[in-house]
Amino acid sequence: MTVLYEDNHIIIVNKAVSEIVQGDKTGDKPLSETVKEWLKEKYNKPGNVFCGVTHRLDRPVSGIVIFAKTSKALPRLNDMFKNKEVKKTYWAIVKNLPKQPEADLRHYLVRNEKQNKSYAYDTEKPNSKLAILHYKLIARSDNYNLLEIDLQTGRHHQIRCQLAKMGCPIKGDLKYGAERSNPDGGISLHARSVSFIHPVSKELIEVTAPLPDDKLWKVLESAVK
Repeated sequence: MTVLYEDNHIIIVNKAVSEIVQGDKTGDKPLSETVKEWLKEKYNKPGNVFCGVTHRLDRPVSGIVIFAKTSKALPRLNDMFKNKEVKKTYWAIVKNLPKQPEADLRHYLVRNEKQNKSYAYDTEKPNSKLAILHYKLIARSDNYNLLEIDLQTGRHHQIRCQLAKMGCPIKGDLKYGAERSNPDGGISLHARSVSFIHPVSKELIEVTAPLPDDKLWKVLESAVK
């Protein structure tokens, strides 16, 4: 875990692949606990430390996660995410070249709880939710392509599902059609940057997360125009 930003009300960290944001049935230690321990040690705090989860990031995904440090900031941040007042940008590595270098994707997603997977359809289906994202091809290497993605909606596995539907599954994402897994067990999807108006101070906060320490990420980053 790397801390990217911190003030009295908020802490923003760079999540590594395989870390879980919040406790789940695996019983593995969540990132929220790691942040609590870090804060407790840094400020030598006795007793419990407040660390509120404001949003999720899938386990195999890396990048920015925002936590609330106070009970004042938590509901405000939750509302901001709900009202789409937090702008999140993702980078994804895909093998297949998209037909268009830049486009909006609109699908109807149906979530299958048992499989922990979502399915994308071009037309509305029972229990489906509209999913919209904008992608742009920003770099290429010999074998891979780097897409920058802006989410308009926040659906279950949205980016993974929609890119796969487009014929461009994310590198390493076996669940959505990638040929092989990544060595670290993660997928090549990174929550790259975030910008929002601070819920308490009302200042503009802009944070960018360094990319995973990986040769392909470095090659593609250097190719970004």
